[in-house]
Amino acid sequence: MNPPRLFDPKALALHRARAARIAGDRFLAREARESLDLRLAATNRSFERALAVDALGEDEVVPGEDGAFDLVTSVLALHTVNDLPGVLVQIRRKLKPDGLFLGALFGGETLRELREAFTAAEIETMGGVSPRVAPFADVRDLGGLLQRAGFALPVADVERTTVNYRGFARLVADLRAEGETNAMTSRSLKPLRRATLAALVAAYDPVVATFDIVYLTGWAPHESQQQPLKPGSAKARLAEALGTTERKA
Repeated sequence: MNPPRLFDPKALALHRARAARIAGDRFLAREARESLDLRLAATNRSFERALAVDALGEDEVVPGEDGAFDLVTSVLALHTVNDLPGVLVQIRRKLKPDGLFLGALFGGETLRELREAFTAAEIETMGGVSPRVAPFADVRDLGGLLQRAGFALPVADVERTTVNYRGFARLVADLRAEGETNAMTSRSLKPLRRATLAALVAAYDPVVATFDIVYLTGWAPHESQQQPLKPGSAKARLAEALGTTERKA
């Protein structure tokens, strides 16, 4: 069964093309790329053939040959794919044994304040809500997806950036520059009503925006990697290591 199509690939492509024309300060993408560079440097390894997955077409096919890369990276692209589990499986297959995947995507509480302000404004002026801010996966769920995709030693962690804006228009400008405006298939295609916009601006004061960037790390399995011990294989008791006396319950 195909996964639900939450995002419109054509709208995503248009938003990214507009972002390229704007050529604004993509500070969130820069922050994510710099953090991935630091994580890559910490591996203390050299990589001969790398693949960057920073955009996917409507078919969501990861390019390149299977087993051909020792490094795959992705910067702020995977949170808008419709089949993230499937894409992660594809990425794992592109890696050579003991190859590394490093990815950054929006997750967690990203744009929570904007979502809440939109909800309050639409209930006040329209009596209901429409999809305005995309859902974002929790860091624990993303770690589970890495494991399901077959990655060894999976790690998912989150870094939060909180931005204080002078006004709502400045936030919208940044989202357009990042290519991160609404591209959900269920989005309303009607212009935002003036009354709703006024209620939104009134509800969203001060304009504070949370951005949670989740970083994913996973390795293609290899026999040289550290393996978990089998249950019952420990050679020493925990009580001995802690210097305490073990008592039966």
